[in-house]
Amino acid sequence: VQLVESGGGLVQPGGSLRLSCAASGFTFNLYYMSWVRQTPGKGLEWVSNISSSGRSTYYADSVKGRFTISRDNAKNTLYLQMNSLKPEDTALYYCARGRGPSWDTRGQGTQVTVSS
Repeated sequence: VQLVESGGGLVQPGGSLRLSCAASGFTFNLYYMSWVRQTPGKGLEWVSNISSSGRSTYYADSVKGRFTISRDNAKNTLYLQMNSLKPEDTALYYCARGRGPSWDTRGQGTQVTVSS
């Protein structure tokens, strides 16, 4: 099982980024998938998840209306479109297999830094 995130970077407040997560080694379209994030001194924070079909999506209140989770089961890829980014969104973002609150597999993470 492997999850590889990409798309992080440095962005100004109000900007946008799109994260991707390439999945391999398991039947992607059978699993709920999640995005979670971690900052120094804080625990793991759930951001969003999406059902196996992609029809159902859920968001933490802190990102609702700004972030959009999606998936392409033909490409075994999970996405997170992040708009109107705020400094408090700065974190290491992971994709994770499962719906939470625990996940059995995470990628290595991609750093998102929101700063002027």
